[in-house]
Amino acid sequence: METLSFFLVIGWPQIVLIAVVILLLFGGRKIPELMRGLGSGIKEFKDASKEPSDQEDTKIEP
Repeated sequence: METLSFFLVIGWPQIVLIAVVILLLFGGRKIPELMRGLGSGIKEFKDASKEPSDQEDTKIEP
């Protein structure tokens, strides 16, 4: 279990390595489009979670 926790720790060198790999895979022009899509997806998720659901509005009367 100790070796698993060793691999789950992400520091600055690992983040830089991941960023370089992503830059090499997608290129500099594609990354802003990916981030824009990710941001719009997060915004839609937040908006959907704030909307009241139909189940809350309906009340069951005995």
